[in-house]
Amino acid sequence: MPVGTRASVKGIPPHWVRESGAQILLNNTYHLMLRPGADLIARRGGVHRFMNWNGPILTDSGGYQAYSLADTNRVDDDGVTFKSIIDGRPVRLAPEDAMRVQNELGADIIMALDDCPPPQPPGEADDPRQARAAARDRVGHAEDHAARLEQANERTLRWLERCVASHARKEDQALFGIVQGGTDPARRTWCAQRVTQIDLPGYAIGGVAVGEPPEAIAAVVRHTAPLLPADKPRYLMGVGYERDLLAAVCAGVDMFDCVLPTRNGRNANAFTPHGQIRLRNAQYAEDDGPIDSSCDCHACRPRVHGWDTPDDRAFSRAYLRHLFMVGEMLGPILVSLHNLRHFQRFMIDVRASIVTDDWAGLKARWPVVSEM
Repeated sequence: MPVGTRASVKGIPPHWVRESGAQILLNNTYHLMLRPGADLIARRGGVHRFMNWNGPILTDSGGYQAYSLADTNRVDDDGVTFKSIIDGRPVRLAPEDAMRVQNELGADIIMALDDCPPPQPPGEADDPRQARAAARDRVGHAEDHAARLEQANERTLRWLERCVASHARKEDQALFGIVQGGTDPARRTWCAQRVTQIDLPGYAIGGVAVGEPPEAIAAVVRHTAPLLPADKPRYLMGVGYERDLLAAVCAGVDMFDCVLPTRNGRNANAFTPHGQIRLRNAQYAEDDGPIDSSCDCHACRPRVHGWDTPDDRAFSRAYLRHLFMVGEMLGPILVSLHNLRHFQRFMIDVRASIVTDDWAGLKARWPVVSEM
């Protein structure tokens, strides 16, 4: 799922997002709640009509923002109090608020409010998000961390129960529960067992890709995914790179979202089957080749999309580098379009490999995952 935080995949018109192969988008509950406001969107027929996206939408609950913005909020047993990123006013988000906002937004899949703790004990990671969350939660030692994981699990379960009770649109909005537990297998098991005792349309693995290394992400997913019902969608939140996606699919995960394609695209980083290329590098100043000759995106094969270019040429790496170096908007747009298509092509190939069982062929076509 491409991420459209504020009801927009940055810089990309909805029909181009669709052309990339996307079937469903993710919107951000916290940001839309602040601006323009869920009630305003509801008065305009819901978020699909508001952003002109004629397909499914998933909204998160605000639980991740409580983690990533830990230096400007406070979490207690009843919910989260944010300091608004717009005007500094206090904004309260309890489970009932998360449901009300998502009911007003009208997304097809909505997420329960969860409590996302720092995933690893102090000293095992230097990610600034973990540091901020650890400081807010006063996690200074391994013993503190263990207690915080237990607290987060219990809150996540209680908040899920409150979300279920206050969900006002059960007939047309699928509520997913989220499993927390950090990188601790026992706590992941505890949370998964209790969350899945509540009958829901789907379940998610949360609290990964929030600062821990790839091997820790893979270990958590391998442990947790089989604990979720096999006949319901399994959603891994916020992941990720190709290696992470493939490892999660092999563990049994069905759904993913990540900001990487567009965030990296806006920063001149293009994904290819052989790894990322950083187009600002001087080595591409006179490179006339496309980003990826195997790709059929707007940048690499514009004629496929009805764009008439001299000799059916692709947009060259040299030209794209020029756009970034002079600050032209077209550069981020084209590389974001390429990255969106890259990940959809990868997932299409993964789905085909599930049918054919040709995993060796997949890795040959996508060397970026060959080290798995």
